Amino acid sequence: MVPQKQKISGFTLIELLIAVAIVAILVAIALPSYQDSVRKANRGDAQGKLLENMNFMERVFTESNTYVLGASLALPHTSAKNYNLGFSAGPAASTYTLQAAPSGDQMNDPCETLTLSNTGAKGAATGGCW
Repeated sequence: MVPQKQKISGFTLIELLIAVAIVAILVAIALPSYQDSVRKANRGDAQGKLLENMNFMERVFTESNTYVLGASLALPHTSAKNYNLGFSAGPAASTYTLQAAPSGDQMNDPCETLTLSNTGAKGAATGGCW
């Protein structure tokens, strides 16, 4: 009687390498898309806070007929996720521009710095950011 070989079950090294390669390809495709979605969400957060700051500036103007009350003016929002928020006043404090400057990973966003003026004009480095 010829002894039968006992079949050992399991994965071969080649099968494992193929599975790892497939996972690596899927991650390489999915990760940039995920990062873009996170940047877009952060940009939306910054836009919302810019609009809230704009509302605050308009309330200040309604009360004092000027946009800037010297050093005592503090915006309600000075930061958003990966953005630093600020403003600059025009001559005689009759105009202003709010800015959202990217920081951290948001620096890779093609929109770069978002701006919003007292007239409601929205700006960014590229189109389609607002």
